[in-house]
Amino acid sequence: MNMQQMMAQAQKMQRELRKAQAELAAKEFVVSKGGAVTVTVYGSKQIKSVNIDADAFDADNKDMVEDMIALAINEALEQIEKESEEINERITGQRGGFGF
Repeated sequence: MNMQQMMAQAQKMQRELRKAQAELAAKEFVVSKGGAVTVTVYGSKQIKSVNIDADAFDADNKDMVEDMIALAINEALEQIEKESEEINERITGQRGGFGF
């Protein structure tokens, strides 16, 4: 493979990676914990919504609800990171991609 073909292939992979990352950024990840808390996070890692069931609104449940929110957000972020790594590996053939 000559240098020009290698550059063309790298540019194609870069375009595919950008497209896949844009699709990931728009995707919604929904995580529910204990039936009391549901968190929706975009693949861009922006939180879309946090829904707390009305039955969870009790002073005795405050710590538990806060923990469930944190757990749900962390799980959603882990899902996003995993999918991002899978995209990089699928397109570039290696974990971490090209770093763009």
